[in-house]
Amino acid sequence: MEDYDDDLGKFEAEGAAPLPDFGNRGHIDHDGARIWYADYGVGPTVILLHGGLGHSGNWGYQVPTLVGNGYRTVVIDSRGHGRSTRDDRPYTYELMASDVLAVMDALGIEKAALAGWSDGACIALVLAAQAPARVEGVFFFACNMDPSGAKEIKEFAPILQRCIGRHIKDYGQLSETPDQFEALSEAVGLMQRTQPNYSANDLAQINVPVAIIHSEFDEFIKLEHAEYLARNIPNAEFVYLSGVSHFAPLQRPDQFNDTLLTFLGKVLA
Repeated sequence: MEDYDDDLGKFEAEGAAPLPDFGNRGHIDHDGARIWYADYGVGPTVILLHGGLGHSGNWGYQVPTLVGNGYRTVVIDSRGHGRSTRDDRPYTYELMASDVLAVMDALGIEKAALAGWSDGACIALVLAAQAPARVEGVFFFACNMDPSGAKEIKEFAPILQRCIGRHIKDYGQLSETPDQFEALSEAVGLMQRTQPNYSANDLAQINVPVAIIHSEFDEFIKLEHAEYLARNIPNAEFVYLSGVSHFAPLQRPDQFNDTLLTFLGKVLA
């Protein structure tokens, strides 16, 4: 039986499961930043894009499962996060989407499925809108595509405090600028409050397969917004995860992984 980490107590204390030791790891220089990536396995390619203030290691429960199911799996630290650097420009999802394309080009990946979590989901869908020929499909987990989709957070519940505490610790260990987490948080927070701003018409132009994944207890994203996205993106599907929150990949990895594998089986068959 799977051990649950619903309150993120284990994540706070230990982090996610470590990424595999095998694989190809490196950096690419792109548009004012050095972007870190790791590349595992062989087969159809899926790229995992983590959430704001986190890093690729947060996918530690997903990578071995994906590789074991025959997928080439690439993780990328978003600019300024984890082992990646950034310049002084404001964050935009479009800029981070261009970083993903640059990694794909460097690794010779013509087309891939994108699985995004929170900010990573925005990056994935923006990339799909801008470069659909490079995207097999988007697994869009736990994010909004306009500011109205976000819940108002008046105070951080304990689970959010545990998550931030882990992010701060990881940033201090991984980043080339370990004392600048507060600056990162402010810059990312500004982006999150003001971007993206996709209209219903913008969503209607997206023409790759999309699954909108929403958790029962998501702390940040409104259920009605997730349903709105699924209605307005052509042929999108809506998937509801019960018993979990914004942190489902950490809380109940088996449940999350089964959902992700089902999607990949459709778009990478």
